[in-house]
Amino acid sequence: MSPRRERLCAVADVPAGEARRFVVDGHPIAVVRIDDDFYAIGDTCTHQNISLSEGEVHPGERELECWKHGSTFSLVTGVPTSLPATRPVPVFEIDHDGKELWVRLP
Repeated sequence: MSPRRERLCAVADVPAGEARRFVVDGHPIAVVRIDDDFYAIGDTCTHQNISLSEGEVHPGERELECWKHGSTFSLVTGVPTSLPATRPVPVFEIDHDGKELWVRLP
């Protein structure tokens, strides 16, 4: 089964250098904007059930840090780049038309 494309939000809803949480069809998703690039990863830290979108964005590393225990996750691969998390979060394909963001769900 091929992924389906779902509207996520308006481009303006995600300020540069920040993360925002959205739930699309039951999937909690952290959307991060770095300059004009957008990333979408699962919004739940795999170490504990904590929202990643509340954490700090590391633009140079393309990572998002969990605010609770400091694990960082690659926005590109979802793989944790620091402990205590050891399991990746899902990564979602995202695209935009200049005004709207769209995510592809499994």
